[in-house]
Amino acid sequence: MSEAWHPPSALRVRAANTLRSSTFRLAVLYMLLLGVSVGILMAFLYWSTAGYMDRQTAATIEAEIRGLAEQYRRRGLPGLSSVISERVARDPVGSNVYLLVDDNLERLAGNLDRWPNEFPDSEGWIRFRLRERGPDRAEEHAARGQVFLLRGGLRLLVGRDVRDLEATRALILDALAWGLAITAALALLGGWLMSAGVMRRLETINQTAGEIMAGDLSRRIPLDGSGDDFDELAANLNRMLERIEQLMVGVRQVSDNIAHDLRTPLTRVRTKLELLCTELDGCESARSLAAETIADAEEMLATFNALLRIARIESGARRAAFACVDLRPLTEDLAELYEPLAAEKGQSLTLRVEGPARVMGDRDLLFQALANLVDNAIKYTSPGGAIALAVASQEDGVMVTIRDSGPGIPPHARERVLDRFVRLDDSRSTPGSGLGLSLVKAVLDLHQASIALGGEADGLLVTVRFRDARQPAA
Repeated sequence: MSEAWHPPSALRVRAANTLRSSTFRLAVLYMLLLGVSVGILMAFLYWSTAGYMDRQTAATIEAEIRGLAEQYRRRGLPGLSSVISERVARDPVGSNVYLLVDDNLERLAGNLDRWPNEFPDSEGWIRFRLRERGPDRAEEHAARGQVFLLRGGLRLLVGRDVRDLEATRALILDALAWGLAITAALALLGGWLMSAGVMRRLETINQTAGEIMAGDLSRRIPLDGSGDDFDELAANLNRMLERIEQLMVGVRQVSDNIAHDLRTPLTRVRTKLELLCTELDGCESARSLAAETIADAEEMLATFNALLRIARIESGARRAAFACVDLRPLTEDLAELYEPLAAEKGQSLTLRVEGPARVMGDRDLLFQALANLVDNAIKYTSPGGAIALAVASQEDGVMVTIRDSGPGIPPHARERVLDRFVRLDDSRSTPGSGLGLSLVKAVLDLHQASIALGGEADGLLVTVRFRDARQPAA
């Protein structure tokens, strides 16, 4: 079976999540520690190899100088010049450097044409450029030597051609640099692979958690059978989810049973009251009392029916019937339905739709949720007010806004009014059960949409954001 194809945007999001993960940060920290350790080890190797060769060269030069100084003490200037000439003759390639000059830096003996322009350090060591001998040789390379002062203002320079040493040192440095770079790259690659593996496990857990929060309590975190810490964590979470599902099913079953059991006798009571009204032809007060009782029974039935609808919506069973819904004709039908009611109160109801407005969902539930919001706007807006319904397409989905010129909702109560049976003090005199916004939130949660209540003192602004129909579910 071929692997599932992921769009480039999904791959970029996954890569960004991997880079932001704590596992990748730990891997980078490990890479830095490993790089420092390898760098210290390579510095020691460099000191042990190139440094050793440099020290050997220095020891050879110092031994040469001691020998020549002894010859000068024993045989004088002619003997020293003779020894230098012999040594130059035995070294035709010029790997050893000799130069004896007087106080005017005029050459007396040696294989250098002139005294170097560089200055020696406090210990007499000097580094200079050595030109190869011959008319066609213009190449220069590094040399190292030591200056020794003799009696009579004479100066003796003894050195060695260190081109091989410099080449060896450069080779070692290149090898160490490449070794450190390869070590860092392998550590980074290993950290990336390790982080990607951990992120895949975490994405599975997060995806399952999102589906559970969306209402599918039957979902469980899959195990890969490795028996590692993630499998143990997933198993414990699955046991916790099973227990939560049992408790939620029990609570939901109790509420459903209560609603069903009470709805039946209330329906019978309402029927009997209607029969009683037909029997009370001559008693208007009794008929009025019976009619009020029927209205109260209808309100209780509406409350129980709303509870049952919310329970069915929160179960997520209707998500299987989701299809692409165009909000343009839906909101046009909604405005046409409520425009007479708004006109009856002297209100203006306007609709504005910009661009395509397609979402994935259940058309009937979406119509019911938006109808509840428009109905509330008309209900709580004073006569002569204005209600504006707008639908706009955005890059990441569709935004629906409903603005009215009513009293609005205080900021501290905007989250609370979405709960069940919550009604503000100012609306206690208005008919209702406090389940309208709860039903809206249940429908929007089922569609993975968000709702926000805002606005100022001159009205309420309800903003609903839907995911675009072309985007995959989270």
